[in-house]
Amino acid sequence: MTYLSVNINKIATLRNARGGNLPNVENVAVDCERFGANGITVHPRPDERHIRHSDVFALRPLIRTEFNIEGYPSVDFIELVLKVKPAQVTLVPDAPDALTSSAGWDVAPNLDFLTSVVDRLKDAGIRTSIFVGTDVENIKLAAKTGTDRVELYTGPYAEDYKKNPAEAVKPYAIASDAAHRCGLGVNAGHDLSLENLKFFHDNVPYLNEVSIGHCLISDALYMGLEETIKAYKACLR
Repeated sequence: MTYLSVNINKIATLRNARGGNLPNVENVAVDCERFGANGITVHPRPDERHIRHSDVFALRPLIRTEFNIEGYPSVDFIELVLKVKPAQVTLVPDAPDALTSSAGWDVAPNLDFLTSVVDRLKDAGIRTSIFVGTDVENIKLAAKTGTDRVELYTGPYAEDYKKNPAEAVKPYAIASDAAHRCGLGVNAGHDLSLENLKFFHDNVPYLNEVSIGHCLISDALYMGLEETIKAYKACLR
């Protein structure tokens, strides 16, 4: 079974655009679970332009499925996740001003740093995932950090899917197989949608989890949140 984790950053973006607490991030997270989501993902950034640190603390006791917190492992971020202790922390290489995650880690020059972060998180009982591309040697190096999983950056797949689905998915199938051979779980995320998710799921082995936010929330504007989550879950059967 491949889990669907719903990234609710865009809900917080909408709330923050107007001030106040509408839409209510906590209520939406609970509703996503009620509608069938297997987890909730947030990515608190240093400027708190969408999810705030206060949201993370408020969400922690409410979430009954898997809570996944993404972020660059700065001192502040590590302090936050060690206090909250989510089910999973996904380490991304984003600069503080990055609009969105647009590349995975180049592990070789960051191996010692990532290993030290993974060690701290695992000591706290937190599952770790490292955001990577499809380069097999890079994935093998990620395994040396002691991480539990990798998350495959699927931006290139989503872009190339429109031209040639079979060619677009091929490097991800190879990468997932390589990760599995290294003893790693496999997550995936970025620009996965109702258009391309089923094909990805059907052709990439060992897929534990997909994390989807922007496309899912955009679809929900037309379909409603409950029907949208059901539609994404149907792609993962």
